[in-house]
Amino acid sequence: LRLEESTKPAEAAAAAAGAARGPIRLTEGSEALLRLYGLGLGPRAAERVAFAELRPGGNASSGGNATCQERSQDLVVRPGPAEPRDTSALLRLRVQPLRKDERAKTYVLCSQRRPGQPWLPHQGADGHIVVLEEKKLLLPLWLQVILIAGLLVLSGMFSGLNLGLMALDPMELRIVQNCGTDKEKRYARRIEPIRRKGNYLLCSLLLGNVLVNTTLTILLDDLTGSGIGAVVASTIGIVIFGEIVPQALCSRHGLAVGANTIVVTKFFMLVTFPLSYPISKLLDCVLGQEIGTVYNREKLVEMLKVTEPYNDLVREELNMIQGALELRTKTVEDVMTPLQNCFMINSDAILDFNTMSEIMESGYTRIPVYEDERSNIMDILYVKDLAFVDPDDCTPLKTITKFYNHPVHVVFHDTKLDAMLEEFKKGEGIWGSLGSRGNEGCDPEETRVEIPRKRGMRSQGNKGWDLEETRGAIPRKQGTRPRGAGSRQRGSANSNPNPDFLDPEHSRVGNVSSLLVFTQGSRRPFWRKVTLFTPSYISEKILLRLLKYSDVIQELKFDEENKKSPRHFLYCKNKPADYFILILQGKVEVEAGKECMKFEAGAFSYYGVMALSPPPGS
Repeated sequence: LRLEESTKPAEAAAAAAGAARGPIRLTEGSEALLRLYGLGLGPRAAERVAFAELRPGGNASSGGNATCQERSQDLVVRPGPAEPRDTSALLRLRVQPLRKDERAKTYVLCSQRRPGQPWLPHQGADGHIVVLEEKKLLLPLWLQVILIAGLLVLSGMFSGLNLGLMALDPMELRIVQNCGTDKEKRYARRIEPIRRKGNYLLCSLLLGNVLVNTTLTILLDDLTGSGIGAVVASTIGIVIFGEIVPQALCSRHGLAVGANTIVVTKFFMLVTFPLSYPISKLLDCVLGQEIGTVYNREKLVEMLKVTEPYNDLVREELNMIQGALELRTKTVEDVMTPLQNCFMINSDAILDFNTMSEIMESGYTRIPVYEDERSNIMDILYVKDLAFVDPDDCTPLKTITKFYNHPVHVVFHDTKLDAMLEEFKKGEGIWGSLGSRGNEGCDPEETRVEIPRKRGMRSQGNKGWDLEETRGAIPRKQGTRPRGAGSRQRGSANSNPNPDFLDPEHSRVGNVSSLLVFTQGSRRPFWRKVTLFTPSYISEKILLRLLKYSDVIQELKFDEENKKSPRHFLYCKNKPADYFILILQGKVEVEAGKECMKFEAGAFSYYGVMALSPPPGS
């Protein structure tokens, strides 16, 4: 006998492979096509062939106790397609199901030479057929497919949560709860209670993942019927859908995935509680409590630098944070301003219009005052002390400094910035001079060579941007030389080649005077008197921009030797003029009327208003 085909393809290959080695193996309930070889076989060969059950203890190779007189009805033989030769014949065989308590049964081929002659068993194993029990699935096929798909989803979820949740340490969750978006805060609040139980959560996720993967392999083995096929299928499915895809997703969106699957996570924590909780307690005792990621000062600065391309911090903000973190490690010497870069003023200076203009233009609120040498700092001048000083009075600077007497705070070069800042906060002084320590056991030598200031402390915190301490401050890059860094000497000559008017390109008075006009005018009724300068005609921004033009602000030098010089006359009688003049500083003599009455006018008096107004009827 040889098996040609079977309705059970899975068993047909095994039966055909085993036919050369022994009996043919068929599955109960199947139908097979057999080829019978012999002599004298014809179209009626199926009527002279039958099968008998091989009794227990019989010899399969010789037929043994097979009684061909008791032919079995479990194998029904029918004729197959006709063959042209009488040396072989095709038989159709239908295998009946086995009984409930039977797992396998062996049958032997019986034949008779001619009708009416006795039935004889076939001698040899190639005439035997073994009927095997049909392998049944653990579950219905549709249910197995659904379970396999669900287990793949659970495997991916456990793998992703293991990476996503465990990567969110408790410290990070607290930070997100305080400064994240509304959605992130809500997610963090849902995750934080179970994330505090780190080892318990880890054990539950790992046990759940192992349980799901093992069950998946068993179901695939039952479905495919091949151990190698189940291993290959489970490996591919778990790697792609259970590891790569979920971990790639949760590594970027772990917070959202963890919050939305919190119910499933708690359920598996409850299911695995008898095993995962004791293991987690053992890990807590051995490894200690999980604190989370904590950065020291150096690591925090480096983290900000590395993540600069991805965060929303601008360069200046990053420098400020870096400078504030370095306050405890840097000394006063690291942030001091060298004397050659300091704006200073001589104690012999006179507070006239030029000197006060230069002080206001410098942008500083506290200015060191030196005597003879720049390293000999004697006092500190506060700009607010000049609020009631009239430039026309030409008050000596010493008068102001002696009256207010602001002390100079002396510190050593190795003083830490945080200690220095605390002293400034206590009101120990705003300015300081840097002293160097002498030999041990001796008095310190106070060599005043540099000036650390509260402004410098704040400049270190700002890491590059130096901000003034009052409103309207002018930012200045640290380390640059301020305008007017040199001392203001009494009676200094102006290098402008024009003796009458200052060159606007080389004079600083223009910008300062513009600010003076704007600020002083807002305090006095100047704008209300000149109608054309009120906000209904021109905005303050446009007016301030107009005052910044180079030919608007001019300074006239008065020649004491030639008082009647034509240059001294701003307006002449019976001579038309098309300009408006506002006196900023100094005095003018006005002669008006037929009586030629003379009177003096000072700062913020104005003339020529009609030159600004359009002529009547235009």
